[in-house]
Amino acid sequence: MSDRVDHIETWVFDLDNTLYPASSNLFDQVDRRMGEFIAARFAMAPDEARLLQKKLFREHGTTLRGLMTDHGVAAADFLDFVHDIDLSVLAPQDDLVTALEALPGRKLIFTNGSERHAERVLGHIGIDHLFDGVMDIVGSDYVPKPAAAPYDALIARFAIEPARAAMVEDMARNLEVPHRLGMTTVWVAGGPDWAQPDDTAHIHHVVHDLAGWLSERARGRIT
Repeated sequence: MSDRVDHIETWVFDLDNTLYPASSNLFDQVDRRMGEFIAARFAMAPDEARLLQKKLFREHGTTLRGLMTDHGVAAADFLDFVHDIDLSVLAPQDDLVTALEALPGRKLIFTNGSERHAERVLGHIGIDHLFDGVMDIVGSDYVPKPAAAPYDALIARFAIEPARAAMVEDMARNLEVPHRLGMTTVWVAGGPDWAQPDDTAHIHHVVHDLAGWLSERARGRIT
């Protein structure tokens, strides 16, 4: 695009598989813990719990939303359990730290996870001091991306001007609403098959190396 990136005043980043590489398999721990939670809560065999987990994800956007809606599960119980994970698998990301430090503009986190999970991950990576706020699933009233309502809540909460904002995501479908709202959309490629786009009409930038791309942006070399 011509000059979209040069006008960005607010950068909105997804967390999982976006600010750390999907290859770290950190989110696999969360995914596994979801299955364990369901198996324990409903006295199911692991395979049966896995099927229910994925069914809820497909039908409701997140497993949590499905558990709350269909089964009356308390959100805090689920979030505390599934985010009790080992962060040691995340390698240092000095390049990302440097890129974010140099990147002009306000930086926010927008995640379908919990604020506590975001704080732990950001702190482990060493970039927690670089963000001005976190919008988590609780702040979204437990309505997950890609529904439109949480984006509207994000914009209202942080007084974001969409035309001067960018959304950075690993899940391509989560960029459709930001694109419609007028935000610049940045897709971090390289994740699982279900995160891939059906088409790229709503994606302005496809990025394989987020730290490198942000560094180029900070130096004014991306248009």
